[in-house]
Amino acid sequence: MAQTEVLIDLWNASDRVVVLTGAGISTDSGIADFRGPNGVWTKDPSAQALFDIDSYVRDEQVRLRAWQGRRAHPAWTAQPNAGHLALTALQKSGRLGPIITQNIDGLHQRAGSDPVVELHGTIWDTVCLDCGALTPTLVTLERSEPDPRCEQCGGILKTATISFGQSLDREVLDAAITAARTADLLVSVGTSLQVMPAAALADMAKRLVVVNAQPTPYDAQADAVVRDPIGEVLPRVVASLT
Repeated sequence: MAQTEVLIDLWNASDRVVVLTGAGISTDSGIADFRGPNGVWTKDPSAQALFDIDSYVRDEQVRLRAWQGRRAHPAWTAQPNAGHLALTALQKSGRLGPIITQNIDGLHQRAGSDPVVELHGTIWDTVCLDCGALTPTLVTLERSEPDPRCEQCGGILKTATISFGQSLDREVLDAAITAARTADLLVSVGTSLQVMPAAALADMAKRLVVVNAQPTPYDAQADAVVRDPIGEVLPRVVASLT
């Protein structure tokens, strides 16, 4: 727990703390991460094609598989866990600024956090890749088509998430960059820090703490690296600071 104490001391000494979260914070809610020992891509490397925009647009079989996965996605019933709730408590007590998340599951908002910057979009909306029309994904999933098309223009539909090969929303990215650059401390929670440009936020912080079960490319430059479970570390921070 020594590194957790360093995290608490750094947090306590910082006027403005920003958190960057990744898939690891949602595993306790039943949503698998991607690169961990039980990750989606670790167990099935072919699943990465579902997250590539070119493959998705070009290959109907990829879209069919993607829509099957969306119907069974645990986000629809998942509940915030101790990590999410701890961050909400820290925000409400004034000890945490914006939460920047790479996650698409909406669990930070469900836990009551605000503001939340969703770098990679949200699974809760469906967007037409041709005309841009938005529809709640649960409404889209009520349709019987295995590869539903836009009801306005017939275009390909996809959840409003950022796939490999797609650019991040400029306003969202700018908000994340501003938050990271103005923070006294950036705490990276449950992310491998391998996906750009999200990982580059770690370079912008004055001080950095990594809370992640597996090594990341930024461990060597971090002021502290915490390997303990997120669901234990963050509630301990709350107990010490609020």
